[in-house]
Amino acid sequence: MTEDVLISADGRVGRISLHRPKAIHALNLPMCRAMIDALLKWRDDDAVEAVIIDHSEGRGFCAGGDIRMLAESGAKDGTEARAFFHTEYRLNHLLFTYPKPVVAFMDGITMGGGVGISQPAKYRVATEHTRFAMPETGIGLFPDVGGGWYLPRLEGRVGVYLALTGARLDGAECLALGLATHYLPSEKLAEAKARIAVDPARIGGILGELSVTAPPAAITQHLERINRLFASDSYEDILAALEADGGEWAEKERGVLRGKSPQTCKVALRQLKEGGEMHDFASQMAQEYAIGSRVVAMHDFVEGVRALIVDKDNSPKWDPPTPEAVTDDWIDAIFAPLPDGEKWTPLP
Repeated sequence: MTEDVLISADGRVGRISLHRPKAIHALNLPMCRAMIDALLKWRDDDAVEAVIIDHSEGRGFCAGGDIRMLAESGAKDGTEARAFFHTEYRLNHLLFTYPKPVVAFMDGITMGGGVGISQPAKYRVATEHTRFAMPETGIGLFPDVGGGWYLPRLEGRVGVYLALTGARLDGAECLALGLATHYLPSEKLAEAKARIAVDPARIGGILGELSVTAPPAAITQHLERINRLFASDSYEDILAALEADGGEWAEKERGVLRGKSPQTCKVALRQLKEGGEMHDFASQMAQEYAIGSRVVAMHDFVEGVRALIVDKDNSPKWDPPTPEAVTDDWIDAIFAPLPDGEKWTPLP
């Protein structure tokens, strides 16, 4: 067991509360294992009719995964990083295929690993505090935990835009894009959880009754631009389209992309293109595990974590340094299937 996640039965629901507030509930290996154990136990327990995933306290639902550990492992032999990814992706897949309804309360920061445990849920609740993002390209990683499945299934090219830029969405934007199913004021969350525990057969009705009209979703003003300027699966084409547009919004987004790892932007584009064509989530997770096993040990991830998280100088030196220098052969090597004995597999 771990103290970083609180597992309990509450009425007729199983309750998973992330409890690592100093790290904004970022996931580590013991947390993922504890969540898997609880979900497997509840899956066959008739007394548990639904599952709630939330956080115990503080300003975020879940800020991601244990990035420092991943970078330290990647700088060595990557064994710990691969073990974490393997278990985390099994958790993601278990939630995606779970036979009982899951309710995820995305109150506050919901990024990276937090996206991975909330997007598989049937009910995804956003609030005025929600800040949703997949910011991985800024640290030389890629939008994993199923990002290659969820993002290309969003409207138009919004998923590509989110994957490349790491743009943050508020709760209203999450609702408008379908990343959230309900929008509740944070003051109503305790009531929602209490009522669901008493009557889990009425989750949809309870959340509907407590929902309020969300504010206007700012991102909807930019959908035409996003669909037009992020239309290509070629990173060079996207950069050229932003430059040719010359507008203020396009110039701002081009500036954002200048700070990202060219390697992982190209990885993300291919990941979303192929993920959008896949027919089952397990295949997506197997591919992401192969990508992650390699990217975590590559220069850009170790350097990105150094620049943004450890030294905080925000001046990563990417290598290859330009999109043109990241060749198709380079990306092909990252996407190559792993040898049989090393592949990711779902829980038996």
